[in-house]
Amino acid sequence: MKRGIFIIAILFSVQMFSQAIYEDERYVPETDPLVLKNLDEWQGKKFGLLMHWGTYSEWGIVESWSICPEDYGWCERKKGSNPGNYNEYVKEYEGLKKKFNPVKFDPAKWAKAAKNAGMKYMVFTTKHHDGFNMYDTKYSDYKVTDKECAFSTNPKANIAKEIFNAFRAENISTGAYFSKPDWHNENYWDPYFPAFDRNVNYDPALYPEKWQKYVDFTHNQILELLSDYGKIDILWLDGGWVRKRDQQNIKENYDEKFAENEAKNGFIKHRVVDQDPKMDELVVKARQKQPGLIVVDRAVHGKNQNYLTPEGRVPAKTLPYPWESCITSGGGWSYTPDAKYMTGREGIHMLVDIVAKGGNLLLNVAPSPEGEWQQGAYDLLAAYGDWMKVNGTAIYDTKPIEPFKENNICMTQNKGGNVFLFYLAKEGETKIPAEVVVKSINPKKGTKITMLGSKSSLKWTKEAEGFKVVIPESLRNNLPAKEAWTLKIEAINR
Repeated sequence: MKRGIFIIAILFSVQMFSQAIYEDERYVPETDPLVLKNLDEWQGKKFGLLMHWGTYSEWGIVESWSICPEDYGWCERKKGSNPGNYNEYVKEYEGLKKKFNPVKFDPAKWAKAAKNAGMKYMVFTTKHHDGFNMYDTKYSDYKVTDKECAFSTNPKANIAKEIFNAFRAENISTGAYFSKPDWHNENYWDPYFPAFDRNVNYDPALYPEKWQKYVDFTHNQILELLSDYGKIDILWLDGGWVRKRDQQNIKENYDEKFAENEAKNGFIKHRVVDQDPKMDELVVKARQKQPGLIVVDRAVHGKNQNYLTPEGRVPAKTLPYPWESCITSGGGWSYTPDAKYMTGREGIHMLVDIVAKGGNLLLNVAPSPEGEWQQGAYDLLAAYGDWMKVNGTAIYDTKPIEPFKENNICMTQNKGGNVFLFYLAKEGETKIPAEVVVKSINPKKGTKITMLGSKSSLKWTKEAEGFKVVIPESLRNNLPAKEAWTLKIEAINR
């Protein structure tokens, strides 16, 4: 994931990335019955936490990408003693391992805040593209538990294990983010060759034994996580360029680069390389360790992408497959000093918009080098929690209902046939209007309408088109929530 500057609109953030997942992408449905069951349960959870954390937090910079030799904004080198010298910069960047010492790390506090916010699952970066392992892997010494790391003697040094245990203790499902590319590993970026871009820096077809060593390393690390770290519900794989490609796919990708004028002068910022991680084999082995495991091989068309992950944006419509928008709560994906977090209103409206379209929200919070969350993150999650305690039944285990939105009113329905209308407060609006008119839904004659958080039935009348519900002044002066108010209709005409 890459740092972006996000403009928070009334309903959602929008930012386009090269790794973004677009609505017209193909989806291959899963066939494993246990995976399908778990995937259905996951779709009902609706709200999750993502955390990007690594040694890059020491400098408050973008996660991993500054050591990638590509000419994109997110790859800029701005820290260190000599950012103008690539090789010296990488050496100093990797030396951050020695300084990393998050002595205020308290995962139980994070887990409690996430639970209070209404989050039902989490995904943690066990390893990002730079190859630094936030767990005690046996396959690399570039890790938080290595004796050269300042934090290695701390009882909580095995950070991923501590986080997973803390969140499971709060009954929050766990997901392991894992980067398929590893820019520290000698069998991905071979030190004999310079690093060209994000891809493997040699031709796997010319050096098949070296590439096989890398595939074995990747499989071993993932199976290690799935063997030694308790129940893992989601394997969330990043680095979609590490994938098997055929000649047609390679040609199409290069044609696209030229069509978009990226290569108009013949210079291509990053290549398209066939680098097969043998995902089919890995997933079979992974599910032997963790039956029913949800696998998200991001941005790779095929059966190993159990749900799609629009990055940094919300789709404009409902989608015909499982999906999750991954969005930053403030700053970038990684720790940003003095980050500005979205307001409770912005965050809640985003969640409602996503859920009304049938998706899940995976909200990123980035810990500091000391192992803390910024106060803005706690404030945002507290606002979610206050709102979800009143309105959560209209969020969890729901699905879209056409047209999913009418003006500033979003809609969901549950399995019992109840329909929920979310009136999203406009800028500066502190009260729901005295009359709410909805044209696209028709309640059944005599059905009951209430506002979540209030037991009183509301008067409503059928209109020529749709219906009108009256909100009494006593309720308007004592509303059960802020940011958005939810009307529950017991039954509608189909």
